[in-house]
Amino acid sequence: MATFNQRDINRRDLLKAFAAVGLATSAPSLFASSSPKKRIGVALLGLGYYSRDLLAPALQLTQHCYLAGIVTGSPEKIPLWQKQYGLLDYNIYNYNNMHELANNPDIDVVYVVTPTGTHKKFTEIAANAGKHVWCEKPMAMDAKECQAMIDVCKKNKVQLTIGYRMQHEQNTQRIMQFAKQKPYGNIQTIIAEAGYNGTGASYSWRADPKLGGGAMYDMGVYPLNAARYTAGEEPVAVTARMNSTTPVYKDVDETTEFELEFASGAQAKCATSYARSMNHLRADCEKGWYELKPFQSYSGVQGRTSDGIILPPSPHNQQARQMDNDALAILNKSPVLVPGEEGMKDIVILESIFKAAKTGKRVVL
Repeated sequence: MATFNQRDINRRDLLKAFAAVGLATSAPSLFASSSPKKRIGVALLGLGYYSRDLLAPALQLTQHCYLAGIVTGSPEKIPLWQKQYGLLDYNIYNYNNMHELANNPDIDVVYVVTPTGTHKKFTEIAANAGKHVWCEKPMAMDAKECQAMIDVCKKNKVQLTIGYRMQHEQNTQRIMQFAKQKPYGNIQTIIAEAGYNGTGASYSWRADPKLGGGAMYDMGVYPLNAARYTAGEEPVAVTARMNSTTPVYKDVDETTEFELEFASGAQAKCATSYARSMNHLRADCEKGWYELKPFQSYSGVQGRTSDGIILPPSPHNQQARQMDNDALAILNKSPVLVPGEEGMKDIVILESIFKAAKTGKRVVL
């Protein structure tokens, strides 16, 4: 059977091509289903490290969704992905023709896995094509972009989910329950730190402020989001400091330290960096403490409490668990665990962190 590259022909041309080789009767089955879907078809948009090494392998472990296609700006990557995952030509898209997803019922979700500065653009195209959107964190560059993403998904009646995988992880969910139940009394101080030593790393977009580079955008949402779910409430004020010592990061923050104040009186001391390895979440309370260390690694998240409770690492693949939960929300037409509104809350605070760092003043939220 002849093969046809989706980059060169559209859906109508493809059907004609099938007819030419005697497959006209079977071609419609490729684009229509007579029975309800049992699993959600996912197209990964952006084929960098996170898609290649984590999301695509995790989709081989999921029960409720599967890798149905890809959207890429790097055509040289396509043959390897097709060989490894058996992806068909008509489920391969690029950034210029991805609007044609509207004609492809094989794909239910577009998972946006590109730099933050591109999230709004790709979310709008996917939603206008009638596809649900899973968008990596941080959600967008500013609150205005977040709202536009929420609005376009609501307009097209598709779900918008932000990829906060930690909120799907079992030990993190235990910390979130502690915030509600307060087994150790009221929280007094939270420490949330996430960073790595980026010496010798591939800088690429991480040094570009327009794409969402810098430690705060890249890694800072981990301690920011963690401080919020550990406190179980929203901050009311923020102070912050930023600095860069490595020349390549002259246009972005290499390290950011910030403090969040909560109405209850709790305070969160947070940090993120490209220059220091950090991975710790701790809550000190009136009657004890609890912590996760590491708290945002791709595996091995574990912790303990002041009264000797051990929180062992989960055996579940984090990305598979996240995507299965989000797929079930689509199949069941139920609320998603981390909607766009949650992602927007972090971006509103993130903007205030930058303002506080620039002015050197406490910013009331």
